[in-house]
Amino acid sequence: MSNTAKYDVLGIGNAIVDIIATVPNDFLFEQDIVKGSMTLIDQDRAQALYSSFPPATETSGGSAANTIAGIGSFGGKAAFIGKVADDGLGEIFAHDLRASGAAYEVAPLVDGPQTARCLIAVTPDAQRSMSTFLGASAEFCASDLDPEMIRASHITYMEGYLFDLDPAKKAFVEASEIARAAGRKTAITLSDLFCVDRHRASFLHLIRNSIDILFANEIELLSLYQTMSLDDALAQVRNDSGFAVVTLGEKGSLIMDGETLVEIPAASVERVVDTTGAGDLYASGLLYGLAAGLSLERCGELGSLAAAEVISHYGARSEISLASLL
Repeated sequence: MSNTAKYDVLGIGNAIVDIIATVPNDFLFEQDIVKGSMTLIDQDRAQALYSSFPPATETSGGSAANTIAGIGSFGGKAAFIGKVADDGLGEIFAHDLRASGAAYEVAPLVDGPQTARCLIAVTPDAQRSMSTFLGASAEFCASDLDPEMIRASHITYMEGYLFDLDPAKKAFVEASEIARAAGRKTAITLSDLFCVDRHRASFLHLIRNSIDILFANEIELLSLYQTMSLDDALAQVRNDSGFAVVTLGEKGSLIMDGETLVEIPAASVERVVDTTGAGDLYASGLLYGLAAGLSLERCGELGSLAAAEVISHYGARSEISLASLL
């Protein structure tokens, strides 16, 4: 049975325009890009790297925003909070997100940094290496939160990438407090191994005190708990939040709800073209299913199907209506 909230999921995260190009492996070495990671860069570096990119596609992105667009594609009721500038890229971001069916009402930043952009280098093995200029998104703070929207959302889903910024950390805590006081659920994705390494203590504090649902891939979870054993990491997160979703790449995923552990196989895909957005779209299916009251097995299946769709083409958002997967 579906929940009665106005929004199934509210995402809080970076509002970014993705610039995606296919490059040879040598390009990463020449441009000093760490393969498979997300690196924060300044505006000068962003402009220099952009000029060195081969022909690219430009599309609205941001991890949590991709997830929210996916939930809208499933037919869910979605909303997003994130900061753009009052410029062309900001208009593109807002238009694309609203076109996905999501509510987006954050006022753009005037007289500040430009809208954020992420330069994504995709190598022949389908790995994506991201260089991100946060721009206006870095100005996000608690005053950008919409308490009524949070109270009206069944699940508030927060993006770990945004956790790099101290004002955003405070906003995450405030958003969690608002959601929980209203009897709503909170969720966070760890987003990136290097993000975990930078903020391990802060992440653990937030998870233990304010988070109901944790999303991570295997490497991120092992790093969070500084262990080499997945079983040990699961035991620790069971004590901290009780509910965890762990993606395992081609091995599928695990969903843990207390003592219940469900193994989800990866959905088949004819050819992996670009892994950008795989975790984001997996979260779309999983969160849509949870908000709709579906079984853990069905939630995981929807996540796997959505992830398989997005890695079959370039870009971090689906090219079909994900509702067709239902």
